[in-house]
Amino acid sequence: MALGVAAALAAALCWTLASLLWRRLPTSLGAGQLNLLKNLLALAMLAPVLLLGSRGGGGPAGGTAHPTVLLCLSGVLGIALGDSLFFAALRRLGTRRTLTFEAGGPGLTGAAAGLVLGETPAPGQWLGIALISLALLLVARQSEEPPPGSLAAQQGAGLLLALGALLGGSGGALLARAALQGGMVAPMAAAAIRLAAASLVMLPLLPGLLQRLRRPQLGPWPSRRRWPLVLVATLLGTTAGIALQQLALSRLPAGLAVALLATAPVMAVVLAPLEGDRPRVGGWLAAISALAGVVLVVR
Repeated sequence: MALGVAAALAAALCWTLASLLWRRLPTSLGAGQLNLLKNLLALAMLAPVLLLGSRGGGGPAGGTAHPTVLLCLSGVLGIALGDSLFFAALRRLGTRRTLTFEAGGPGLTGAAAGLVLGETPAPGQWLGIALISLALLLVARQSEEPPPGSLAAQQGAGLLLALGALLGGSGGALLARAALQGGMVAPMAAAAIRLAAASLVMLPLLPGLLQRLRRPQLGPWPSRRRWPLVLVATLLGTTAGIALQQLALSRLPAGLAVALLATAPVMAVVLAPLEGDRPRVGGWLAAISALAGVVLVVR
C-alpha cells in the first residue's frame, strides 16, 4: 500500500508542477488539440521505455486481451473525453466552479468502486475522502472567476461539461483499476495503452493541430524557445503523471487512489508562493484538511 500512496501523491505533484509550466505557455489551441498534442508527445517519450522493458513481461499474460480492452476504454473515457471536457469547462465556468464539481470525484469513485469492484473503504478512510473533498472545495473558493457576463452566457454548457468531465474521470479510473487488479499489465504499459487509445480517437483533430503548428500566425503558439518547457510539462504531467497514476491504481482501491490523486489543487496552494501568489486563510485550511485526509486514507 505504501508504494501506491507514494505513487498517487507523486502523480499529484507532477500534475501540479506541470500546471505551473502550462500557465506560462499561452496558446490558442483548442482544448482537444492541446490534449492530443500532449498525448502524442507523451507516447513518443514512453516508446523507448517500453522497448527497453519489453522483456520484462509488461503486456497482458496468457494472450488475453481483456485488460487491454479495459485500458483502451479507460483511455478514451478518462483521457480523451474527460480531460478535454475538463479543459473546456475551465474556459466556461472558471476554476472555482469546475473544481467544485471535481470535489465530488473521490466520493463518487469510492461509491462506484464499492458497487462494481467490491472495494469498500473503511469508515476512517471515508472520513479521509471527505476531508480531501472538503479541501478541494476550499481551494475552489480561493480561485478567480471569469467576468460575470461571460460566465452567465455559458454557465449551462459549462455545468454539463464539468459533469461530463467528472463522470469521465471517475469512469476511466474504475476501468483502469479493473484492468490492473490482476497484475497482468505493468503500470508503464498501462499508461502507454491508455494514451494510445486516447490519441487514436482524437486523430481527427490532427490536421487542425498541424496547421496551427505550421502557421504560427493562426494563434500565439509558443516559439522554439518555449518548446523545452512544453516537453518538460508533458514529461511531468502526462508521461510521469499518468504512469504514476497507473501504479497507484494497481496498488490501491480506486476510491482511495482517486482521493490521493485529487490533492493536486491543494499542492498548488502550497506552491503558490513560487509564483508570487499569497494564498488566503482558506487555502491553508485546505492544505491542513487535505493532509488530515491523507493520513486517514493511508492508515
